This record gives sequence, structure tokens and C-alpha cells, in this order.
Amino acid sequence: MPASSVSTAAVGVPSSLFLTRGAEKWQKTSFLKKKRPNLMTPSPYSSRARIQASLSPIEIPRQWYNLVADIPVKPPPPLHPKTFQPINPQDLSPLFPDELIKQETSHDRFIDIPDEVIDIYRLWRPTPLIRARRLEKLLDTPARIYYKYEGGSPAGSHKVNTAVPQVWYNLREGVKKIVTETGAGQWGSALSFACSLFGLDCEVWQVRASYDQKPYRRLMMQTWGANVHPSPSNITEAGRKILEADPMSPGSLGIAISEAVEVATSDPAVKYCLGSVLNHVLLHQTVIGQECLDQMKAIGETPDLIIGCTGGGSNFAGLSFPFIREKLQGKINPIIRAVEPTACPSLTKGDYAYDFGDTAGMTPLMKMHTLGHDFIPDPIHAGGLRYHGMAPLISHVYDQGFMEAIAIPQKECFEGAIKFARTEGIIPAPEPAHAIAATIREALLCKESREAKVILTAMCGHGHFDLASYEKYLQGNMVDLSFEAERIQASLAKIPKLAA
Repeated sequence: MPASSVSTAAVGVPSSLFLTRGAEKWQKTSFLKKKRPNLMTPSPYSSRARIQASLSPIEIPRQWYNLVADIPVKPPPPLHPKTFQPINPQDLSPLFPDELIKQETSHDRFIDIPDEVIDIYRLWRPTPLIRARRLEKLLDTPARIYYKYEGGSPAGSHKVNTAVPQVWYNLREGVKKIVTETGAGQWGSALSFACSLFGLDCEVWQVRASYDQKPYRRLMMQTWGANVHPSPSNITEAGRKILEADPMSPGSLGIAISEAVEVATSDPAVKYCLGSVLNHVLLHQTVIGQECLDQMKAIGETPDLIIGCTGGGSNFAGLSFPFIREKLQGKINPIIRAVEPTACPSLTKGDYAYDFGDTAGMTPLMKMHTLGHDFIPDPIHAGGLRYHGMAPLISHVYDQGFMEAIAIPQKECFEGAIKFARTEGIIPAPEPAHAIAATIREALLCKESREAKVILTAMCGHGHFDLASYEKYLQGNMVDLSFEAERIQASLAKIPKLAA
């Protein structure tokens, strides 16, 4: 169906979906000038974004985009942890349903989104692309800053974009129960929500540091019917081993993954879902970038710089991969920049090597930027970024030179988040606060150089359940946590040694 035939109400398009470039567009049409005089000269105090009446609504994408199809050099395959040979689909069947395994290994450029998934996407998609005019004014920058806001979903983040299809595919194959891990709780919340819609049981291992810091995320999961455990736990062998070595362990995503995978592989009636890292997860998130491409085309803007936070990489991939496609085709040439915490700098300080995706060494070996599978990051407030590795596909894209990466300490991130909240009104989660801090850095450089760059950033979720972290920052009690080089070297030394 052509976009022009779809009404705004039909797809639930938010009022902030389309943005004006300035008063000149309204001045060109006398009809609009007469009918909408309040839009003639936007003031700094006018709304962040307005519908441009001459544009058709943006549709929800009907297909996910697979970057693997367009990369000149294909990424290295995952390896079996015992034989060190490329894995086959049967190796993954204890964890995932067949359709997700096909997506994980697919080289198809586009994969159709099931109608049932699109029906649920309509609860929050398309999501708004918003120009941060008030933040621009505060920074006194000529840069034009846009952010794609995913916090309007029921779970408050981008994670539902993959939680819904993952649960739907499991339901189709008769699965009754799903297990997973979560850091800050955004993924656990999203999966709990999706399971509640489709009637599946959900069990979540939440990283201990976040379990203690973010009780309302746990309560959100429980409200949607999930059973939530702090990780490491005494429920699994992997958790018990960690607690024996360190009873006060703050946990990590690697540990929580080990616990969930252990439960899934020990019961054929249970499947495992992952919220980041794997190809099929990144694939589902590309609805973000595909919408954003159409939105930016509609307003006649092309990004000079695209910025997103990275932990496992799903949010960053979701926004950037469709733009990388356009870059590979020579249509645009933006700088694409990943931002990670200095306390867990897998891209900027890790090795590009085959490593386990979990602490206990139960997953396949994946070629990725890693700090070592038993590296346990300090308990920073961006719990979703405390992962020892990076998505293999993002690692490959980084290694091929299609993107760059920087690391930022958490105090600077919260400083940026406060500026954003006090100008744009949205309280960011600590994870996208990293992207905001990097955006502010770039906007201030534009102030010095007087360059009117177009900066696009990913606002992947709100921080309503992270206010304890904000309280710590506002009271002056937050400290910058950083990695210790010795710890990383010790962890990297335990990466499996493969023959060249």
C-alpha cells in the first residue's frame, strides 16, 4: 500500500513524526500562511516538532534489513565451543526456534515481518524523529541535532522491537517457556511484556548490580508475569560457582547469560531469547533506521554524523545499519560513531578475537571485540552497557572501517543527560546518555568551527526507572569508574587460543 493512501490515524503516527526545517517552508504557501499563522516564525519556546502537512505519513517497515547481504567481506562464522568448527543449525536448536536460526545465518537482504508482529508494532511505531531545538539553543551551536526516540514503547525502550518477534516465533513452534538475562532491565521488561501478550512463561536472570539499583524494573517484569532472579544465583551451577569464588559478586551480563543458557539447554521444553549481540536481534532493530531514513528524506536532511550507545549493540545497529547500506551504495557519507562506557570499553580497548558470549563458556565462540568472557565490569549505572563483548556483526563493521568508536565516563554522560532533560523534557536512560554526551561534544565543536552539521542520535529509552542514579549524580555522589588494564589483560589471557 502506498504511503500516500495511509492516514495518520491508521498507523498511529505521533504528532512529532515530521519536522519543519524552518519558517521558509510555511511562507512559500499562502494557504498554509493563512491557515497556520502560529507556525510562521517558530520561537525557541514552540513545540519540538510539528507535522508538515504536505508530507505523507511514514509507514512501519514491512521488512527487516539484513546488512550481511551488502557487506563486501562477510563476517567470520561462529564456531562450536568444542570442535572449533563452524556451527550448523542443529547446534543452535536447543536454544532457538528454527525460524530465528534461519534469520541468524541468512544472507537475504530483506526478511518479511509477520503481520501479527506489525499489528503489535502499531502500539508504538512509527516512532518520532525529533529535532532538539532547545538543546541546540542551550549549547549555542549551529549544528542541527535530531534524535530518534524509542522510549514510547510499552516497555520504555527499543528492546520490544525484537522481543515481540522472538516470542512470536517461539509460540509458533509450540514453546511454552522462555528464559533470558537482563542488565538494566530494559530487555527483561520487553521480553516479559511480549510473553504476556502471547501467553508464554518468562524467567529472567537480572545482573545483581542492576537488580539492586533498579527495583522498579524488576517490579515491571513481575507485573507482566515474569519470574526474576538476581544473578549470580544459587539456582544454576554457573551461578553457584561464581558465588563460591565471590559471594559479593555484582554480576555481569556474561554471568546472567550463562545461567539462562544453562536452564534452556537442560530442558527441551524451554527456549532462550537474547536481547542483543546476535544477528537476528540486530536485524529486528532495523525498523528504527529504516523509519529514520524515510523521516530524514521527508524533511530534506542528510546526517553528517550518526551517534549511538553500544553495549551489546542492538540499538546502535538498529539505527545505523540502514544508513551504512546507503553509505555503501555511495548515496550518503556520514561518520558513524559508537559510544561505550570507559568502564567497559570492548570496542576501544578489547581484542578482536573469537571468544565466548557468556562467562561460563557455554555459548558458541564468536569473532568479536571482547574484554575476555570472564571480565566483570565495575557496577556503573548504565547496566545495559556492562557486557564484555560486542555484537560480532558490529565488530566486523568496525574492523572493516565503516564506523568509529569512543568511550565516555559516566559523570559526563549524566551531565549531558541533565542538560537534555532540562531542555527537551525527556529523562534519558543512562545507556543513551552516552550518545547524548557524545552529541554534545560534537555540537560544541561545531560552535567553535561554525559548522552547521546535521547530527543524528539514538535515544533508545527513557530513564524513569533510573532516578536513583540521577539522585546519586545530583547529590554529587557519583564517581567515574574505569577499567584496570591488569584486569583486562588477565581476562584476555583466558580467551580460547585458536590455530591460525
